[in-house]
Amino acid sequence: MPELPEVETTVEGLRSVLEGATLTRVEPRRADLRFPIPVDLRQRLTGATVTGLSRRAKYGLIGTDRGDTLIFHLGMSGRWRIDPVEIGAHDHLLIETGAGRRLALNDPRRFGSLDLVRSETWESHGPFTRMGPEPLGPDFTPAALAQALAGKATSIKAALLDQRIVAGLGNIYVCEALNMAGIAPIRAAGKIGRPRLALLVEAIREVLSAAIVAGGSTLRDYARPDGELGYFSKQWRVYGQEGEACPCGGTVRRRVDGGRSTFYCPECQK
Repeated sequence: MPELPEVETTVEGLRSVLEGATLTRVEPRRADLRFPIPVDLRQRLTGATVTGLSRRAKYGLIGTDRGDTLIFHLGMSGRWRIDPVEIGAHDHLLIETGAGRRLALNDPRRFGSLDLVRSETWESHGPFTRMGPEPLGPDFTPAALAQALAGKATSIKAALLDQRIVAGLGNIYVCEALNMAGIAPIRAAGKIGRPRLALLVEAIREVLSAAIVAGGSTLRDYARPDGELGYFSKQWRVYGQEGEACPCGGTVRRRVDGGRSTFYCPECQK
């Protein structure tokens, strides 16, 4: 599933084509993805000018001069294609601009979503109402993380995957950050001291920033909008590296928690 760095990379790719562009064609090619596509999406967006693009957690936001914001989620296999030569069966939304550019939202598994809300109310839209701070934003601090984790007996890995604690983190980057910070994924979240949480916040920021620079990680169907693959997978410390050497010299192990694979090093993660 595309995670925060992949969505950030996607938004940046779309920005180069859409920002300031007038949408001359907006064509949903089916009635739903994971959820129904707004029936008036074509009417409200055709002729609108894009005023800005941004990201919240794993969602992309496309604002327009009509006061509407298109919110997209890539689900498990979704990606935008820029100027595709041919339109395929899994291209479920087509957008064309006045400059002659074309975009297609491709989602073979249809676990993604599209929604259209008034721009002034998007923060109160369903998935955003209980989200924690952005991990790359100023509100994500060791003090804030300590407060959010206080008294929690759940594992630190499970806590970091909870979007109410911090928004946008997924399995890959949580495994990587915990390894970088030297924290065992099964440690009780509420019992980790402030100095170690400071290391964890720094590791999360470092891992996400490096992944964005590398264009994200390539998992299954994910690719950047320009068709290029993300290369952060070549920098993975532990994720997908079972039996390989950790940077510390130990051996990476894998365990399954709640149906998710956790990769960690028992030598350096305590």
